[in-house]
Amino acid sequence: MTNDERFMKAALREAVKARDMNEVPIGCVIVHEGKIIAKAHNLREKKQLSTAHAEILAINKACKKIGSWRLEECTLYVTLEPCVMCSGAILLSRINRVVYGAKDPKGGCLDSCIQIYKVKGFNHYPIWNGGILKDSCSEIISSFFREKRRQNKVKSNF
Repeated sequence: MTNDERFMKAALREAVKARDMNEVPIGCVIVHEGKIIAKAHNLREKKQLSTAHAEILAINKACKKIGSWRLEECTLYVTLEPCVMCSGAILLSRINRVVYGAKDPKGGCLDSCIQIYKVKGFNHYPIWNGGILKDSCSEIISSFFREKRRQNKVKSNF
């Protein structure tokens, strides 16, 4: 197992926590010097905040842990391709590297909808790659929404 796979499995464990709280199952960990310094999962429903994405919550924790807003020596692992808000926060926090699991064709901003880190003019460009444990990362989200659709269908039949 590679380090990327090991840390993505930790992000998947965070996604399971989100799923178990009836949140969209996305998990994130941030690694510094080979160790996880921050873990988070989506909490939008619980906090009723549109910004309570796993990446934003993990970035906030990592900044506190490091004692700086600059996370230059860190790698962020997330189970789903980051959205525009999270991609921007990653860029602004100077995270060195981003690793994601599943692509997000409806909101991903590294590969899918736009390629934000290819836009000229920013003063920092993280390196990134996707597809690490993509099947597991995709399945947890797909099964979550399958179950939501099933529950909605059952409700509508009454």
